[in-house]
Formats: sequence, C-alpha cells, structure tokens
Amino acid sequence: MGIKVENIEKSYGAVKALQGVSLEVNPGELFGLIGPDGAGKTTLFRILTTLLVPNKGYASMNGYHTIKDYKAIRNIVGYMPGRFSLYQDLSVEENLQFFASIFNQKFDENFDLIRDIYIQLAPFKKRLAGKLSGGMKQKLALCCALIHKPEILVLDEPTTGVDAVSRNEFWNMLSGLKKEGITIIVSTPYMDEATRCERIALIQDGKILQINTPENIMASFAHTLYAVKTPDLYRGLLDIKDFEQTHAVYPFGQYLHFVSSDPTMDPQTLNTYLSQKGHEHIMIKADQPNIEDCFMELMQHAR
Repeated sequence: MGIKVENIEKSYGAVKALQGVSLEVNPGELFGLIGPDGAGKTTLFRILTTLLVPNKGYASMNGYHTIKDYKAIRNIVGYMPGRFSLYQDLSVEENLQFFASIFNQKFDENFDLIRDIYIQLAPFKKRLAGKLSGGMKQKLALCCALIHKPEILVLDEPTTGVDAVSRNEFWNMLSGLKKEGITIIVSTPYMDEATRCERIALIQDGKILQINTPENIMASFAHTLYAVKTPDLYRGLLDIKDFEQTHAVYPFGQYLHFVSSDPTMDPQTLNTYLSQKGHEHIMIKADQPNIEDCFMELMQHAR
C-alpha cells in the first residue's frame, strides 16, 4: 500500500511549515523528497513517523493511519533522522543489540538484511559510536534503522555532512535494499542525488512544486540553457541580472546558468553586452538542464 499523504498542513505559530502537501509512494519504490533546508522535509517525515500531529490532512503508512495506528507504524517503519541520534557512549555492537531488543529481536535475526553494510562496520564493532567517522556513523544509523526488518524506511537527509565517496556508497546501499522490497522515502538538499531515485517530489516553502521521475522533470525544462563563465563570476552575475533579455541567472559551480526571456536570442548578444561591461575571456555555451535548473525554474513560477 505504500505511503499516502493527503493535504497535510502543519504550522509552528505563524510559520507554515507544510501547506497542503499531497503525495503517494508506491510499495517497494525509492522515492526522493528534494528541497533546501527549511523547505518542510523534516516536518513531513516526523508526521509520517508519528512524532508530530498535522494541523490538517491525512497520512498513512502501508494502510495504517499515522495518528490512530501510531503503534503499528512504529513497528513497520525504520527511521533515520537527519542528526546522528544513536548512543555515542555505546559501541557499534551495543547500539545494534540495543535497537534489536527494542523490537524484541536479536541482532542476528535479520543479519542478512544488513550483512553488506555491517561488513564495513565489523572492524570497528567495539569502537564507541561517538568515535566513528561521519561515513561510519551513517552506516551504523542505517543498520539500526533496518535491524527489525521494516517494511518502510524513512531517511531524513542521511548524506548531509559526509564526503562524496560515502554519499555514493550510501546510495548504492539503498539500491540494494530496494531489491529486498522495502519502500524507501529519502530526503536530501543535494539536487544531484535526485537522479538516484525512481520518482521525486520537489518541495519549497512547505509546498510541493512537482512530482515526477527525474528524467521527466528534466525533459520538461522549456528553455535553452546557457553556461556562462568570466574571470569575475560575481560581477558577471550582477551584470547579467541587469541584462534586458534575462529570464533567470544563478551560480552553478564554476559557471553561471543563464536563461533568456527571448528563446530566439543569439548568445553573441550576451557576449557583446558583457564585453561592454568590461568583462574579458567570456565563455558562453549551451548546456543541458539538470534537476537544480528545473527546481529554480519551478520556484520562479511559484512566486
């Protein structure tokens, strides 16, 4: 039955954290909730894991209502919060044994599910959790979330603060877990991780901007995108903002991503404009849009 969210609203005083959020996650799907800090991802995940009650709306996990059936949900869900929340004064082994005991199970009962992850932890099994590296803490937290063989795995920004290699390893582990039939919903502020999901929801200011496959979202980008580079990117950004044919411009790594309000614009027009502004060694080339470009475009429409 998967995950179902209908018109969820949640406020903290005057702050509207979630505004009419609706989405569905299919059984066995790897689904991503993509958005920047403060977009509402953690609030939604706390509602799904029965830690918060919404002001309005309905949510269910494999058919269980998040309020009426909260005890049942806690037995079928594995939750990995954004902040490392295991017992730092317990060893790797002790943390795993403790979390298994919460569900009246033994560490080795579901060992096959975590075997590939635990192999990397095994050399440090006697080490205190607080003394682990960021990547190892991440692997331990995932093992503890899986130790009772959950039907649904909820991962709140699991790769924040870890290195690029550990991030890639983590997503490879999620692909392996999906083969076990576990429904996975994962949030991340990293737009590049969106393509590792089967479907994604883009969220900003507590509102869903779009839900689709990453491929379909990128294919829906309706403009020609240019990558622009000058020796002074910041001054280039300010000058392009004043360019009369600018629809959008924003930093992207070592480049600026630029979209013209005129689909017939010749890039030489922009080159001439920047030259007149005193820029030298200008490079302008057509580029392929990615999830971040689509997100920026959807945000512009949402304003």
